[in-house]
Amino acid sequence: MRSLRKCLLWFACIVAVWIAVCAIAGRVSVEWALHPMRSTLTQEDDERTAAVTESHGAILEQVEITAGDGAILRASSMRLASGNGDSVILLHGMADNRDGMLGPADMLLRSGYSVLLPDARAHGMSGGDLATYGYLETGDLQRWFDWLVQKQAPHCIDAIGESMGAAQLLESLRTVHGFCAVVAESPFASFREVSYVRIGEWFGTGPWLGRTLLRPVVESGILYARWTYGVELAQDNPAQAVAAGRVPVLLIHGLADNNIPPYNSEMILAASKGRNPNVSLWEPPHAGHCGAMGAEPDEFEHRVVGWFQGHRASATR
Repeated sequence: MRSLRKCLLWFACIVAVWIAVCAIAGRVSVEWALHPMRSTLTQEDDERTAAVTESHGAILEQVEITAGDGAILRASSMRLASGNGDSVILLHGMADNRDGMLGPADMLLRSGYSVLLPDARAHGMSGGDLATYGYLETGDLQRWFDWLVQKQAPHCIDAIGESMGAAQLLESLRTVHGFCAVVAESPFASFREVSYVRIGEWFGTGPWLGRTLLRPVVESGILYARWTYGVELAQDNPAQAVAAGRVPVLLIHGLADNNIPPYNSEMILAASKGRNPNVSLWEPPHAGHCGAMGAEPDEFEHRVVGWFQGHRASATR
């Protein structure tokens, strides 16, 4: 009996230490996720933006709006004087800034679209202390959408997001109504799912480790974000948002993506089956993370511009 008590005591101690270690790891991980390294715009970035704008004869405007929590958000607007009457919002990835979306902007301007390139909150030149992967950014995107309606009144407002920006874009479809069509490259299916992926990266395993033995790290991190910052990361679930919506969504996910594995987009597509019929997935075989445009530029342009054009006639706001 004494031996059994001793074993149980040791087991309880091991479990307590395990929970404590997981809680610390969860806190550190979430602090890193909520406070990404900020990449501010440089003079070279500004010069590239000006060069792209001038090459298409567009009008460049630096824009500021105020978010619901008072954060000042900033963007570059490139408006064509004689384009096709449509505008596209371009959303960059984690630890990047609006300059990272100049490639798609150049492509879209060439096809007659005006573009708006925001810096996400806590990124680039925008304010905000926290990156919340959709929880707060949904409201930010609504304000950018409203700004376009009020200032430019385009026939269609479309959007492209990459990585974090793709997930934020898809999450916003719950409440931002009026997009004609959107394109999301390399999104995650949910914050929980991408957390499992990140834990797997630490140990060189797949996401199974985060779903099982190290799941307390993920759950404690989500609880920490809620208790400390009031941020509900568990609500960041693009798969559910797409399934509940009706906006046409083109998912793009390179099969060589080892940052956010392509099964995330496959999960989003599967969740929409029988619920949202306007979801499609393109998986270029040799493209890495957000690398479809570089790997297959002609096909990328054909699919993206074709997606927007194909859903223009029936769009209403």
